[in-house]
Order: sequence, then C-alpha cells, then structure tokens
Amino acid sequence: MVESNSLHSNPEVRIVLTTAGSREEAERIGRTLVEERLAGCATLLPGVESIYHWRGGIETDSETLLLLKTEVDQLDALYARLKALHSYETPEFLVLSVEAASQGYREWLKASLAGV
Repeated sequence: MVESNSLHSNPEVRIVLTTAGSREEAERIGRTLVEERLAGCATLLPGVESIYHWRGGIETDSETLLLLKTEVDQLDALYARLKALHSYETPEFLVLSVEAASQGYREWLKASLAGV
C-alpha cells in the first residue's frame, strides 16, 4: 500500500498522558496496556520533574511520563485498567485530541487495537 503524503483530520485518535513514579512502573503499565490492546503504543519519557499540590503541601517528584496512543472508543476501558495497575491514589489521566494523523498511522493504530 502506498501512503498518501497528506494528513487527514482524525476524530478517533487520542493521546493519553499519565505519569508514574518510576521507569519500571511506567514500563509495566505501558506494556500491559499495549498487550491488552487498550493502547497501540506506549512511549516512555523518563526523568520529568513534576511540582504539584497534594494533601495541603507542595510536592516535587521525578517521574516517567507515558504517552499512550489509542482511540476514543477505548478510553473508558483504558482508564479503568490504568487505575487498577497504577500505584498512585489519583493517577494523571489527560486525553488529548489529535487534530490530524497520517492515514498509515491511523490504519496501524486501528489494526493494533483490534489485534489484526
């Protein structure tokens, strides 16, 4: 298949952002979500620093950021599974809409999530 060079508007693809307290935890979460086909890809970005309010104080932690690529119809199941896997009481779960994506990437993601 020859892929078109143009990008297409995409109402389905989402990127979920979450953080984990260690690279090992992030890898375990990401691998599980990909194996269970709730995410097509998990990108780990270790070494991010987070500053946030927690229980009346300000905390600073070194974390690993996960970028989870998925589709809109997987979000509820992905969130439920992430909460079950995560060590944090309140894990970050931010969903970003993707304005455009290549046709090839959209097809790959759909096939990855479907197990094709």
